[in-house]
Amino acid sequence: MQESGSPKGRGFVVAGTTPGTPRVLRAMNDRAALDLLLAHGPLSRTRIGKLTGLSKPTASQLLARLEAAGLVVATGTTEGRPGPNAQLYAVNATAAHVAGVDVTPERIRAAVADVAGSVVGEFEVATPGRRAESVVRQVTGALDGAAKAAGLVRGGLHRVVIATPGAFDPGTGRLRYASHLPGWHSPALLDELAAALPMPVEYENDVNLAAIAEQRLGAARDHDDFVLLWNEGGLGAALVLGGRLHRGFTGGAGEVGFLPVPGAPLVRHVTKANSGGFQELAGGQALPRLARELGVDDIPGGTVNEVAAALIARGAEAEDGPERRLLQAFATGLATGLASLVAVLDPELVVLSGGLLTAGGEPLRALVQTELGELAASRPRLVIGEVTRHPVLRGALEAALATTRDEVFDTSR
Repeated sequence: MQESGSPKGRGFVVAGTTPGTPRVLRAMNDRAALDLLLAHGPLSRTRIGKLTGLSKPTASQLLARLEAAGLVVATGTTEGRPGPNAQLYAVNATAAHVAGVDVTPERIRAAVADVAGSVVGEFEVATPGRRAESVVRQVTGALDGAAKAAGLVRGGLHRVVIATPGAFDPGTGRLRYASHLPGWHSPALLDELAAALPMPVEYENDVNLAAIAEQRLGAARDHDDFVLLWNEGGLGAALVLGGRLHRGFTGGAGEVGFLPVPGAPLVRHVTKANSGGFQELAGGQALPRLARELGVDDIPGGTVNEVAAALIARGAEAEDGPERRLLQAFATGLATGLASLVAVLDPELVVLSGGLLTAGGEPLRALVQTELGELAASRPRLVIGEVTRHPVLRGALEAALATTRDEVFDTSR
């Protein structure tokens, strides 16, 4: 899962130094320059030459070639600097657009990003339907709304990545591990979506996409081995091993809510119950019960997530009393499940993400770190996720951008 759209991992090739055809060498240098423009923003010809090691004439030819291909545009000059003003160049953000779709039982949220990574349109629809036909209408309605907000139509999107809980079984094409997602279990659903969407469509687990967002934009940058623990609407984990997402044989790797753990009843037939020991111990639904047992007064109203997040935030602000004891009990539950993951995977880093974990902030992180130090033999570093605005949706966009940039930026064809 090497970061795409960044110079990291890509060499700069000067013609004549590496075996290969001139076309291939030019394409490699073109891509290196485009990645630099994505990473740094507008650059002058001289700056691009210095960063790539290309001569000024070669850098000029490269920029002329990319401009003619519609991949870069002139954006202004280096005014205010000593010496003559130099022309600046930037990636042509309109060269391609991608979309991400984040699906939950309550709503579908879609966003469109240009090839430079800026979000240019968003839209959200409620999801009351239970039939596959209504799912197709909801997905296309969300996409159409986001495309319209971006000044586009559905057909102007180069690629879409759809995030759902659970995973689509690669053997059967049916959604697994997400019985709480109505309308998404028809065996014909993927074919119906493919017929309705004129662009390539990919499907990925929502927590895996949150991990992609953190590795490319947030707390897991430059880390090849980490676990992202997600707690919002359900407990899940993403496993990144050797720089790659580990999905498992059926796509179920990371479905840790089903994990049997000490301190929780043994849940059988977990897929029918759509829950398991870790979910019962440290999921959002456990917080109101814990609050009552510990004597927390004035338990707020709202959805399960809203109530849990409010209780956790109160515990993080309290120095002592029942609210603080609630936060400690929640941290112990989280560390109990994490200890099993750490024992098996020995990750370098654990990223805590999702609304319930970010609500606890640093106080919760510190408590979980301390508890995990007593429960696990290895001691990974725990951090709070940095991508806090729609991390699943942002990860879907990043995944779509990685593939689209490889396609659109390839000048060897």
